Amino acid sequence: MNQRCAWVNSPDPIYAEYHDTEWGVPEYDARALWEKLMLDGFQAGLAWITILRKRETMRAAFHGFDPDRIAAYTDTDRERLLADPGIIRSKSKIEAAIGNAKAYIAMRENGEDFADYLWGFVDGTPIQNRYAALKDVPTRTALSETLSKDLKKRGFKFVGPTIVYAFMEAVGMVNDHEVTCPRHAAVQGLVR
Repeated sequence: MNQRCAWVNSPDPIYAEYHDTEWGVPEYDARALWEKLMLDGFQAGLAWITILRKRETMRAAFHGFDPDRIAAYTDTDRERLLADPGIIRSKSKIEAAIGNAKAYIAMRENGEDFADYLWGFVDGTPIQNRYAALKDVPTRTALSETLSKDLKKRGFKFVGPTIVYAFMEAVGMVNDHEVTCPRHAAVQGLVR
């Protein structure tokens, strides 16, 4: 019997929609990848449904997750963000987003495309896992540890190996849809 992945356990339809349309779909746009990495960082210690419910408000508050705008944030912007009840109001996460924007720009100015950089860790092709149950899916791997260390070396924050693995799943670098989930085959078919 085909059924959604076991983690889709919220009665909120936004969760199922995210699973059915976004999660695991290979993303190749550098700015979109950066936004997703930032959202995964904001999710640390919280349920993903919290981020999904606040994502549009966060996009507006962070100027569409435009790294150039965020890197130029002033103390006034920081105060505005900390006062916004529609976002995750963590000073350390807000500071990390600003620093991560600067790290992203530094990579770009050094001729590195963020998408090419990330996809290079999987040789440009999503890893196709075949997990039967949620309990079999890891929360981190040797690869997420390697990528995490490299991101930290480049100045990124809130990019620990567990956050990075969740990010890799979300952006389709790994296909962790359970094999009984109809999205497993659908996502596998989206490989470039």
